Amino acid sequence: MLVMLPGPTNVPERVVRAMLKPVMGHRGPEFRELHERIIENAKYVFQTEGDVFVLTCSGTGGISCALENLLKPGDKAVVAVSGVFGERMAETARRRGAEVVEVPVEWGEAPTPDEVEEVLKDDVKAFCLVYNETSTGAKARDLKVLCELAKDHGALVVVDAVSILGGDELPVDEWGIDVCVTGSQKCLACPPGLALISVSEDAWKTIEENPSRPFYFDLIRAREFWEERHETPFTPAIPLFYALDEALIMIREEGLEARIERHARCARAFYSAVEAMGLEVFPRPEFRSNTVIAVKVPSGVDPRRLREIMKEEYGVLVAGGMGKIRNLVIRIGCMGIISAREVILTLTALGNALNNLGHENDVGAALRAARRELGLARG
Repeated sequence: MLVMLPGPTNVPERVVRAMLKPVMGHRGPEFRELHERIIENAKYVFQTEGDVFVLTCSGTGGISCALENLLKPGDKAVVAVSGVFGERMAETARRRGAEVVEVPVEWGEAPTPDEVEEVLKDDVKAFCLVYNETSTGAKARDLKVLCELAKDHGALVVVDAVSILGGDELPVDEWGIDVCVTGSQKCLACPPGLALISVSEDAWKTIEENPSRPFYFDLIRAREFWEERHETPFTPAIPLFYALDEALIMIREEGLEARIERHARCARAFYSAVEAMGLEVFPRPEFRSNTVIAVKVPSGVDPRRLREIMKEEYGVLVAGGMGKIRNLVIRIGCMGIISAREVILTLTALGNALNNLGHENDVGAALRAARRELGLARG
């Protein structure tokens, strides 16, 4: 089965094999050596000189960790909401007791500087947004400018990069991101179960002054364990650490710039092909993600049946919509080990499944459009 979900995604054989290593103790020198290498390579992917931690939890746990360490009850947080995961970010801050000001954004679009500047005040503790909204396939291309705006008002910047870090441009230090969170199971091409989080010096000042930090996700404790012994405060998922280590080594071998370009090239192939099929991409071109391809299902086609045929007859697994666009789109993961092979197989399955359901399209034309973008065109 070819897993083309927007996470979890396909895992390289090298990464799978890494998990077969014997379980080690997490309070000994072998683990410290493993942990040191993971952190060093994670900093390369985050493009940061700041602290990075690996948490045994999902990406949502990483977001919870970020907000619960930064925010006290009563603090004001501005949260851009452009899809399901923006909604979750706002709800996480709200349950923390923060005063949440939402920036409502049309689904399929991303927050603009003008929209954010309208609500940013000097008493805002944190500006929070999802860089790549997994539920809509829309990317906040103005992220760098949004970070600058937040800094002008003295706000910390918290970025959910769960479905994009390692697959698109995101220089954490250069753009002034204070806390950035990603998950293991998406662009890093690792199994699910780990979150990675980076923390800036400005963020540390706020965290240190927070008397109501969480127990399990206490970043001060995580920093102490790292500085004193290069360990984690609590028992880590050792097999997943093995997998993450190998996945990060593979990113180093490929090179981050080359990896980002590979994702962009495959995304261009997807977009050109689905348009050649006569399908409509959900976000407008200026908001389209390079890692999550959201495509509107044609009128009269049952999206659930479309996905079933792609899976059962063609061996390709894609995702349905979420939230209020649940029955409007399908979502394809263009992340991790994505290459021409996965793109062509997925497009073939999509085009043939649509034909099976009576929605005629020229699969050959779509594949030719994809091959051109992939550099595989003949003649």
